[in-house]
Amino acid sequence: MRSFFFFSLLFCLVVALGAVAWFGLYVATPGEGDGQVTVVIPKGAGVRTIKTLLVRQGIIKDDIRFLILARVVKEGTQLKAGEFRVPQGLRPLEVLRFLAQAKPVQYRVTVPEGLTMFQIAKVFARDHWVDPQKFLKLCQNQEFIQSLGLTVNSLEGYLFPETYSLVRDQVDEKMVVTIMVNRFLEVWEQLEKPENISLTRHQLVTLASIVEKETGSAEERPRIASVFYNRLNKGMRLQSDPTTIYGITNFNGNLTRADLQAETPYNTYVITGLPPGPICNPGRAAFEAVLHPEKTSLYYFVSKNNGSHYFSTTLKEHNRAVNTYQKSRNRKKIRHK
Repeated sequence: MRSFFFFSLLFCLVVALGAVAWFGLYVATPGEGDGQVTVVIPKGAGVRTIKTLLVRQGIIKDDIRFLILARVVKEGTQLKAGEFRVPQGLRPLEVLRFLAQAKPVQYRVTVPEGLTMFQIAKVFARDHWVDPQKFLKLCQNQEFIQSLGLTVNSLEGYLFPETYSLVRDQVDEKMVVTIMVNRFLEVWEQLEKPENISLTRHQLVTLASIVEKETGSAEERPRIASVFYNRLNKGMRLQSDPTTIYGITNFNGNLTRADLQAETPYNTYVITGLPPGPICNPGRAAFEAVLHPEKTSLYYFVSKNNGSHYFSTTLKEHNRAVNTYQKSRNRKKIRHK
C-alpha cells in the first residue's frame, strides 16, 4: 500500500509538473513576425471569438492554452471592442495585456462648414460609418430630436461641422448624429450673445446657414449678415439664391427664372422674411457673424467672381455692379469656350 501510494503521488507530481511545463512553454513562446497586424474586435465578442480573430491574423497559434490563460489572468476579462494594430511576435500573455490596455485606432472624419444633412450623410457613408438612409431618418425623427433637447422639425443646421474621431465597431448612426448635435449645443453655449437680440435661436441658426452659403471670403461674413439684417428690418425680401436652391427637388445646377418665381417655403424671392429652417449646417464663424454683424447701411451685394463681393447701399449702385461683374463673368465664359 505504501508503494502504491508513493507511486501514485509520484505520478501525480510528474503529471502536474508536465502540465506546468506544457502551459509555461506556451506562455513563454513568442509569436511569429515583427510587424503589426490590424484586428477588429466586434462589440460583445467573447474570448473564444477574439481567439479566432487573433489566430486568423497570425498573432497567436490555435491552441486551447490561450483560453486557459485568458481565464487565469485578469486581462482576459478586460478585452475591449474596436480596431487595434497589434504587434506581432508577442507572447500570449503580452497579447492579452496589449488588448486590455491599448486604445482603439481612431479615424478622423472632417465635415466642412456649409454642407446639408444630405451631404453630411454621404461624408460618413463614404467609409461605411453610417447607412445614409438611417442617418437621414434620424435627422427627421421627432422623438429622437426631442431626446437631444431640441424642438425643431429637422436637424438641418444643428449638425456641427468639425473633425470627429471615430472608432470602428463603436459607431452607428445614432451616435454620429448625437455627437454632432451635442457639439452644436456646446459651441452655442460658448458664444457671446447680445442682450438686445430679437431672433430666436432657430431663426439665428437659419440666418447663419444663409450667411454660410453666401460667403466666399471668410472675413465678409459679418458684412453679409448686416445686409440680411438690414433687409429684414426694412421688410425687404432676402432674395438669396442658396435658399431658393435648397427648396428645389433634384436641383440640376442651373438656377432659372422659373425657379426664382416658384412658390416654395424656401424661395426668398417670393416669401418675406426667413425661410422655415436652415439650408445647411453653419460653423462657428457664421454664428458669430449673425450674433455680431457689422453696422452698415448696405442692402445689396454681388459676386466679384473671385470669392469676394461688391456691396451696395442703393439699388442703382447695385445694378451698376451687377452689370459690371456679370459682363466680366460672361467675357470669361466666352474666352473659355
